[in-house]
Amino acid sequence: MRIALARPRPRRTARLLFGALLTAALAFSVSGTATAAIDKGDFTANARTDVYMRDIASDTGFEPHGAIYSSFFNSPDIKICPTAVECASHTNPIIGSTSYIFVNLRNNGPYGSGIGNGTLKAYYTTSGGAANWPTHWTPIGSKTLPVAPGVTTTSIAWPNVPSIGHFCLLLRWESATDPMLFEGTATSINTQYNNNIAWKNANTVPAGGGVVTDRPYAMANALAEPAPFDLAFRPLGEPAPGVKVVADLGPELFERWRAAGGKGEGIEVVGRSAVQIVDPYKAQIKGLLIKPEERPVVKLSFTTSQTLQKAYTLQVVQVGPASKLGESFDVGGVDYTFEPRKG
Repeated sequence: MRIALARPRPRRTARLLFGALLTAALAFSVSGTATAAIDKGDFTANARTDVYMRDIASDTGFEPHGAIYSSFFNSPDIKICPTAVECASHTNPIIGSTSYIFVNLRNNGPYGSGIGNGTLKAYYTTSGGAANWPTHWTPIGSKTLPVAPGVTTTSIAWPNVPSIGHFCLLLRWESATDPMLFEGTATSINTQYNNNIAWKNANTVPAGGGVVTDRPYAMANALAEPAPFDLAFRPLGEPAPGVKVVADLGPELFERWRAAGGKGEGIEVVGRSAVQIVDPYKAQIKGLLIKPEERPVVKLSFTTSQTLQKAYTLQVVQVGPASKLGESFDVGGVDYTFEPRKG
């Protein structure tokens, strides 16, 4: 992954910035969340602004957000609503409809002050783990606006939602006075290291009645060479009772996995190309070989045999390298929320 600085930094901070960038590029926790702080350089009031979107609830705009073992791909500042009136919680978009992406833009970031003027841009890709920037992202729309100190909530219309049905969203705040620190191919690194970027990977799954619900889960590789990745299943809290999860890898990806030894934990093979999740606390499908430029889609099937009394969330995460072989950290994922049936 090539990292390019957005703009020259003041001489007095150059040495500190260079060290911080090297640390930032390499210092990831095992979970893939970066742990180094980054100096954004010198600025004066009204010259450098800092509008940001949170990666996680505790995010205050520092780059990287610094949270270990936490999701950076389900921003609490982004949600899809079915109408132009803001809804209470994120919903799945309806194919063919016009949905609305609501975004909270926060103008109290640590690297600047004053009114921010810029353009908010929205993109989508197939729901899944890793995604490469900009190859895998399709523009939805944009809005140019001023953002006063505080929190500004705005929305971007999404007309004619396409037929793939389930998506990851990427929101970018682009401003001449609030530049990106750096950007590379890996969306995961870009998101964690630029507070101007936020990722929303979330889906709801109806629960109860024994109905099978399928969701696509796309994988990707940001490297220039084939690399192995794991698919990890992590309940956020206690696992949903009576839930059965099957991951159909498809014939080609399944054969690659078997050829590499068919390794995993808390799983068992079912059918010709599928794996069932037996232990939702520690299930992993290990060593899925993903080639550069490809985007294989795993079909996840969810079945709930019990009527749920509350919501449960299962996180499915792609784990592996983002900049070089041998790394092992989160490169993206999706939070699947099992919702009790209404009525």
